[in-house]
Order: sequence, then structure tokens, then C-alpha cells
Amino acid sequence: MTTSVSPVRGSRDASARSGLLASRRFVSVLGWSCLVSMALLVWLGLSVAPTDAVQKDAQRLMYVHVPAAWLAYLAFGVTAACSALYLWPRTRSLHYDRLAGASAEIGVLFTALTLALGSIWGRPVWGTWWTWDARLVTTAILFFLYLGYLALRRVPDDPQVRARRSAIAALVAVVDVPIVHFSVSWWRTLHQEGTVFGEDRDAQLDATMAWILLWAVVTFTLVYLFLVLRRYDLAGIEEAADERQLERAIVERRSEAASSVVAAPEPVSVAVGAAPGSAP
Repeated sequence: MTTSVSPVRGSRDASARSGLLASRRFVSVLGWSCLVSMALLVWLGLSVAPTDAVQKDAQRLMYVHVPAAWLAYLAFGVTAACSALYLWPRTRSLHYDRLAGASAEIGVLFTALTLALGSIWGRPVWGTWWTWDARLVTTAILFFLYLGYLALRRVPDDPQVRARRSAIAALVAVVDVPIVHFSVSWWRTLHQEGTVFGEDRDAQLDATMAWILLWAVVTFTLVYLFLVLRRYDLAGIEEAADERQLERAIVERRSEAASSVVAAPEPVSVAVGAAPGSAP
């Protein structure tokens, strides 16, 4: 028995394959650029950057902690923008939903890294791994909000329904991003204020530290872009596999129904007035 392939699904798979092939070289170059940039960042942070007069070597965590926090902001901002584009009728497309989910996963990863590095930094500087500081608490809330967003995306449902409710959840969760950022100004906290610029817009860093921090931000942004592109492509492959599995299940159910109709026994006719079991 031959199975027919849906033309819609076929064209969708073809466009997905062409998109993957078109971006493969760019993603490969981007990946190697991330490796080289990260290796250079490690050398700059450990060998070139001067030692802080107060925090000593613990300050070197800044070259990872600050870019990780920046990428959390960027990732959740992209998720919110894509969610808004999906909800807008003129730009509604599942491609935006897929990109929103991919960016949120990377954002959760970097938020977890931000919390972990902050805890490691806080032990020698504050004398504790964790404190109920406004910046720490709001960042932890942000982490769990987007964990809930990712869990919501896993609930089985029609793709359009899932995309709509996920977009609404993303727009609600992103409200916590400015709260995290301005928490050090709105409340009295142990966490220091702006690392690069304070409220008076004056640089608070040594020039060498500032340039290395800028390199770290650029490097982590490249890493984010690489991871989002790979996760976006993987989401497309997963969706295509789900569609093929659904179509295969539909074909199997139809074939089972057809075979049951063919195998059904024909009704036996009995002459009127004849005794059951008597010879004709």
C-alpha cells in the first residue's frame, strides 16, 4: 500500500531543508568565531586584565557574569518581541513562535549561569552564597517565570493555540526584566549598581577592564546567536517529525478501518416461513 504525502507538508519540509542548507555555512563560521572569541576572552580575563584592588581575583568573574546577565535580558527581549509579532494578525506566523521558544531556552540557560556565578562571587565578597537581596530575588523569579513558560510550551495542543497562550505568557513574564535591572536603584541592596556606568554616567572601570568586558559582551552575544540559530533549526526538525508521525498514525488508522470493513462477514438470508435449521 502506498501512502500519499501532503503537498503542504512536503513544501514545508522543502522550505525547511533549503533554509537549513542556506544557513549551514553561516552557522559553521559563527560557531568557529565563538570558539576563537571565547578562547581569547579566557586569555584576556585571566592574564591581561589587572587584579581588582578590593575584590582581588574574584572580580574576574565579572567578565562572564555581566555578559550572561546581558544575554538573559536580550534573550527574553527577543522572546517578547517575537511573541508580540505572533499575536499581531498581520505578522502572525509560527516561525515567530519557534524563534520565541528557542530564545527563551537560551535565556533560561544564561539566567541560571548568572545566578550561579553571582553566588560564587558572593561567597568571598559578601561572605555568603545567597542572601535575600532584591537583585537576586527578582532574578530568581525571572528564572522560574521562564521555566514555567517553557513548561507551558510543552503542553500538547493545537500549534496555533499553544503559540497564542505561550505568547501571552511571554509578554507577562518580560515585565520582570526591567524590575531586575532597576532593582538596585529602587531598593537598598547589597548588589552594586551599574558596573560600567553609574547614575551620573561616569565610567567606573579601568580602561583595560572596560575593553575586556566589552569583548566579553560581544563574545557572549555571538554565542547567543549561534545557540538560537541551532535551536531554531532543531525546533523545525522536531515539528516536521511530529507532523510525519501524525500523518503516519492517520494513515494507519484509516487502513485498519478499511481492512475491518472488508473482513466483516456477509449477513445470512433465511427464507420466510422456513423453520430454522430445516432443509430448503
